[in-house]
Amino acid sequence: MGSDSIGEESPERRFRTLFISDVHLGARGSQAERLLDFLRTHDADTIYLVGDIVDGWALKSSWHWPQSHNDFVQKMLRKARKGAKVVYVPGNHDEFLRNYYGTHFGGIDVVENIVHEGADGKRYLVIHGDIFDLVVQNARWLAHLGDTAYDLAIRINRFVNMFRRWFGAPYWSLSQWAKLKVKNAVNYIGAFEQTLAAEARRHGADGVICGHIHYATIRDEHGIRYMNCGDWVESCTALVEHEDGRFEIITWTEPLRKVAPVASMTARAA
Repeated sequence: MGSDSIGEESPERRFRTLFISDVHLGARGSQAERLLDFLRTHDADTIYLVGDIVDGWALKSSWHWPQSHNDFVQKMLRKARKGAKVVYVPGNHDEFLRNYYGTHFGGIDVVENIVHEGADGKRYLVIHGDIFDLVVQNARWLAHLGDTAYDLAIRINRFVNMFRRWFGAPYWSLSQWAKLKVKNAVNYIGAFEQTLAAEARRHGADGVICGHIHYATIRDEHGIRYMNCGDWVESCTALVEHEDGRFEIITWTEPLRKVAPVASMTARAA
């Protein structure tokens, strides 16, 4: 067991529900240490793991599993044992778990998708979202190529942020900047959001909670609330539901344990 499994700290902030996606355990870009730091002070009665928690693609190419990755798995299993409801919705990088829908691993439920009922009674479809990504579904080789390019961007980003830390500048995300600046990326995000909103509507839900594109946001899309958890490779974001039904995206990118979380976006379920 890792150091994180010795004793359980009392969380400073407790929520009704916590949504985490795209941790990519097994990939060198995963910032599992920051996620563990976040979880030391944030907890919830229900935790949804919204896909790509384990990166099977990365593990196939080269084995990388440091102690922090094991510590996160142990923490989730421990939370489930202590009574938390933990639900795992696999994504494309952990698609090997899609053979186990309806089963339980250490108290963690594995499901294809699930409808979460908010504190105010509104219903939210929880789904990773990759099945609505035509690149992943129809051109797997291109998706892997894009994944390799993304890994390169992560390495560059680490180098840039090392210098930014030396000069006291805040964290900066190369891929997030590109997503906002490159027209094709902006169009892709917009189409993805619209498609997921339509799927939520098809399920008779009031909103959708997803991951996959590593872009955290809360917005309304034609009467449907679209919420994306973001990721723990670059943006280091989690989606939380407060007891009164408010949803909030919490960003955790600053040096570990040195600053309070920055609430990047808050929304009341409407």
